[in-house]
Amino acid sequence: MAFHEVRFPANLSFGSVGGPERRTEIVTLANGFEERNTPWADARRRYDAGVGLRSLDDIETLIAFFEARRGQLYGFRWKDWSDYKSCRPSREVAFDDQIIAHGDGATRDFQLIKTYHSGGVRYARPIVKPVAGSVRIGLDGEALVETVHFTVDAATGLVSLVDAPDIGAEVTAGFEFDVPVRFDTDSIQTSVASFQTGDAPQVPVVEVRV
Repeated sequence: MAFHEVRFPANLSFGSVGGPERRTEIVTLANGFEERNTPWADARRRYDAGVGLRSLDDIETLIAFFEARRGQLYGFRWKDWSDYKSCRPSREVAFDDQIIAHGDGATRDFQLIKTYHSGGVRYARPIVKPVAGSVRIGLDGEALVETVHFTVDAATGLVSLVDAPDIGAEVTAGFEFDVPVRFDTDSIQTSVASFQTGDAPQVPVVEVRV
């Protein structure tokens, strides 16, 4: 898939609106009960990048970024300010934020994941665009050193350990991450006059599978 490993300017995504969406198929039966199902294993996120624009310089930056991505053609990274860490936003990333796997004595490559908990139910979200330099890895409660004990592919979120963990060993991780997205439009309409009165253009952005 056509993807540019570049982040949408974080100062422009700050203040944007958006978040995860799910697709649920609902069938109402004759007795009034419902059957609910989903074809999606993972949520898909949508945002409006126009809300974060605060000046004409911001619009120029947006247009330059849009043109460089050729509209919808190339994907890019997006910082979701409401959910961009393996821990709570108020905390610092630590190597034991998330349990990502347990060793089997042979496997050395592990996908970064973030697990969401609520009401005894868990959802494990694959993290495919970690921020380079932010990833911390631990093994059975001990912090590992990048380039010495492990490497990270920032384009896929795949962690490779130098040595395969022992059977049952707990592999943990902490990280910051971006969302892979693309523009959900091939046109951006702006008006200098309306922008100066407080109106911002709509710039839809949608998550892509990579």
